[in-house]
This record gives sequence, structure tokens and C-alpha cells, in this order.
Amino acid sequence: MADCTEKLPRTVWWQLEGSHGGVWMIDQTKLPVVGETVCCDTYACVIDAIKRLVVRGAPAIGVSGALALAVWVVNESSQSDVEGFITAMEGVASEVAQARPTAVALSWAVNRVMDFAHAKAAEGLTLEHLKAAIVEFAESFITEDEAINRAIGKHGAKLLKPGSRIMTHCNAGSLATAFFGTALGIIYTGFNAGLVERVYCCETRPVNQGGRLTAWELSRAGIPTTLICDNMSATVLGKGMVDAVIVGADRIAANGDTANKIGTCGHAIIAKRFGVPFYVAAPMATIDMSLASGEEIVIEQRSASEILGNASSGFFDTIAKSPEFEALDTMTHDGPMEFSMVGGGRFAIDRDLDGRTFAYHSWLRNTPDGIDVFNPAFDVTPAELIDGIITENGIYTRGEDGAFHF
Repeated sequence: MADCTEKLPRTVWWQLEGSHGGVWMIDQTKLPVVGETVCCDTYACVIDAIKRLVVRGAPAIGVSGALALAVWVVNESSQSDVEGFITAMEGVASEVAQARPTAVALSWAVNRVMDFAHAKAAEGLTLEHLKAAIVEFAESFITEDEAINRAIGKHGAKLLKPGSRIMTHCNAGSLATAFFGTALGIIYTGFNAGLVERVYCCETRPVNQGGRLTAWELSRAGIPTTLICDNMSATVLGKGMVDAVIVGADRIAANGDTANKIGTCGHAIIAKRFGVPFYVAAPMATIDMSLASGEEIVIEQRSASEILGNASSGFFDTIAKSPEFEALDTMTHDGPMEFSMVGGGRFAIDRDLDGRTFAYHSWLRNTPDGIDVFNPAFDVTPAELIDGIITENGIYTRGEDGAFHF
């Protein structure tokens, strides 16, 4: 059987052309309608991409954080001595590490690169050789991440039986990593081994990572998939339609309490009620031993616009010289045509890169003006609801005291 991940793209990668470096990534804000890539040649661009969810998922954010430092080293650093270079790099690292607060992989990756830079500087390397070593180390996060994900997949697949039906929430797939995925990595490994019959993916409001990204990944992989609304999990689990729930994680406390995309805790509660095993799949780097419990995890609050309306992007399908083409060509001749809509909505039409096709980007309000919004990006699932945490080192289960011990 062919590997089901063969049709999945790389999520984030590094490209060096001459003396200029770039962090390339799939723009996940536009999937699955529009397949575009973004190239960041400044560290500020990478920070913006992380904040805007162009790149998302804890492992992918970690890799991007490491590469943000590489792009600063190659394109932006101008210091003439090692001491000044390291001092400036520390400031950049601090900015990158704070781009998103909940996913520990970001600060973990940035700190690793800085530790490496300090160690190499202490060895007495010249500035030129120090820079080259840092870039090479940052780029190694890409291959390391894939190896970790594949190990998680192998360990997790041992929990599956032939005909397994699995439910997942948000996107802990290849798009959330450099490649392959954590929770979906287990599903891909299991499917390749003939163990997975079907996957139920929750849409994951308000940004719909499940409906937009997970469903897209699984369909490209050829895995039978059913998309459900977040509030349907009780029905699906209660009717015995699922054999296991597998999700990812953004930060895990020392006792096993796990922060993941908002809605995860509710699914765990329902799974416990109906006796369905609930597993978390994540790299060891996601485990934050400095936090005793999930109560100490900082939860990111996101923009109210994610709840107040819907964003979308796409292409107009026009034929050259047709009336539609001529109209769009005229509208975008001098740049994007932007429309302000009643209720605060926005709609813009722009030429695609080839200058011959046209793209649209919109945000349409579907809620009352002036309504208050509470929009936490994550919630914390207590360790007592988790049956196993699957890492590259193996599967951890709760001890006699009800907590995990890593």
C-alpha cells in the first residue's frame, strides 16, 4: 500500500538563495479554497505569520520560531562583533518567543537556538562561522520535527485495532507540524497499516481548523472522513460510532493537564461519560515541567472578529476577454478594489500573482453590532480525563495518584 501522506505538502521550510534567506510556509488562513505560500525574509514577518495563523500548530510554530532567528541572522543582523551580535539576537529571540503565549514549543525552540548560539560563541567561533552554525542548527528543527512525529505515530498506532473509528478535534496533522503530524500522524500510521476505518473530525469553531484543514488533509490522504459540528460529539460518542478520541496539545503541565484548542475539554468530558478512550499526542517538548498543573497555563485570548463574522478567500473563475474578466481587470487595474459593507464587513478583489486571474478576500459580519465577545483560543483538559499521552518516547499513563509522571 502506498503511503497515504504522499499527497500532503510540506508546511514550513527554509530556502537560502545566495546570501538571502527566506522562511516559506503554506498560508493556512486561505486553505482549503486557495493554495498559496508565503515567504518571510524578516523575523517580524514570521512573527506576524504566527500571530495571524498563517502558520499554526505547536510543532510548526516551534520550527517557525527557530527559522525566524535564522532569517534575522542571514538578512538583518549587522553587528561586527560576536558580543554585539549575541546581545542583539537575544532581543529578537524575546520578541519571537512572545508571538503566541500558550504553545510552549515556540519558546522552547527559541531558547534552544539561543542556548546553541551562546555555546558556539563560547567556543570562540568567528562571527561568520557562528552565523552559519546557527542557521544550520535552526534548519535542523525541520527534519527533527518530522522524525519526532513519525515516532509518535508508531507508538500511537499500537493502541489501534483493525476497523478503528477515531474522532479528532482541531488540526494536529501535517499542517500543524513541519510534516506528518501528531494526532493525525497516528491516524496516518494506522491507516497505512490497515487499522483505521474512518475519522470523525470536529469543525473546531471559531476558526474552523477541523473543517478547513483536518478535513482537507484527510481527504488528500484518501482516508474516509466525516465532518461534524463541535456540538455533535455527544451524539457520535454516545451512539458508539467512535472507538477512540485522539487530539494534539499546545502545552502539557507536569501533572498531565493539557491545553489544546478550545472545545477539547468538552469532548474529553463526553468521552469519559460514554467510556471512549481519550488520548493526547504531542512531542516531549510540549510538556512544561515548570508548571505544576493546568491552572498555571496562560490562555491566549484572540480577536473578537473570529466570532463576530466569517472570513473567506477564493478565486473568480473567468475566461480571458469575457465580460466578467474585463470588469475585474478594470476594477483591479490600479490595485486591489476594496468595498466597505453594511455592519462593518469588508470585501476586496485583487489580481493574482500571474496578473490574469483574480482573488477575493472577505470578512462578513453575521452577529449584532456592539455584542460582547469572549474568545479564548484554548482550554485545559484535566489529567483525570486523559487515558494516555503519546510522545516520541512512548505512551504515558496516569499513576496511582491519578497524575502523569514524565
